[in-house]
Amino acid sequence: MLVIRAVKTTDLDALIDMARQAGSGMTTLKPDRDMLGQRVATAEASFTQAIPPEQRDYMFVLENTDSGSIAGVCAIKGAVGLTEPFYNYRIGTLVHCSRELNVFTRMETLYLSNDLTGSTELCSLFLLPQYRAGFNGKWLSKSRFLFIAQFQHMFTEKIIAEMRGYQAEDGTSPFYEGLGRHFFKMDFNHVDGLTALGKKSFIAELMPRQPLYVDYLPESARAVIGQVHTSTQPARKLLEQEGMHYEGYVDIFDAGPVLQGRASELRAVRDSMLAVADEGAPGGETEHMLVSNTRLEDFRMILTQAVPGASRVPLSAQELSQLHCQVGDEVRILTLNSRKNVNG
Repeated sequence: MLVIRAVKTTDLDALIDMARQAGSGMTTLKPDRDMLGQRVATAEASFTQAIPPEQRDYMFVLENTDSGSIAGVCAIKGAVGLTEPFYNYRIGTLVHCSRELNVFTRMETLYLSNDLTGSTELCSLFLLPQYRAGFNGKWLSKSRFLFIAQFQHMFTEKIIAEMRGYQAEDGTSPFYEGLGRHFFKMDFNHVDGLTALGKKSFIAELMPRQPLYVDYLPESARAVIGQVHTSTQPARKLLEQEGMHYEGYVDIFDAGPVLQGRASELRAVRDSMLAVADEGAPGGETEHMLVSNTRLEDFRMILTQAVPGASRVPLSAQELSQLHCQVGDEVRILTLNSRKNVNG
């Protein structure tokens, strides 16, 4: 059986192996023991509320309880850019007009910005290839929204998610090759690795502060602005179904889109509800449902079949055990699919 739970120190080796498979462009999940070890330590301190909300980094793992192995990972950072710079390009427009020559032009531009500083970030979503079947990827991604719904007071109103940008088959980034390489004079993977380690001062030192005209970039770079990596397309679609939108911010290295949403407008916040755990088999017309306990320090979540909108949720003895719940405990529920919700 699969269960999503808070990360533990004992998961570190599995996370490192997973990070090796994630490949380049996933800045928040690199196979660096020191970096990942610090993230796991921060996550444990986050779930125990030992550090302030804005410093928290909630990491979750998808565990196969039959084998004890880790199948996937995802995370929520309480706030970005408060201890180290958080850069994006904001796509803007400059207008040039000459009445004398009867010329009016609108030029798309890239502005280096820190506009998203302080936002809560969804990040580090990765599922091992052998588990990319059924609903595993969908509920791993959506589990973060149910966590936010349960503990909304711990997060900012603005929620963001940086999506991995488009890469060619050989792993190169057309956007980076068309722009970033001219300023950084190093390979994309090297720059990406430095950023993952928190070494970001070089961005401000080497990148121009004035707007960059998009039309000056090669066509290969222009074509991928706001486009996601092929393997990231399903993840983008899932986030958009939950209330996230692209609003003209992109990553400064690979031009991947930054999706944004308001916590109060997320489907999970609007439509999830509290219910009482019961033991038994569901009766009536059921749907796939995310069911979580309501404990921060020992947060756990399963995917099961349940009746939407019911005040009591019948679960098997095994499911109750996976949630670390007993009959009568409070749980939070949400339909897996966004096209249906508890309001009908």
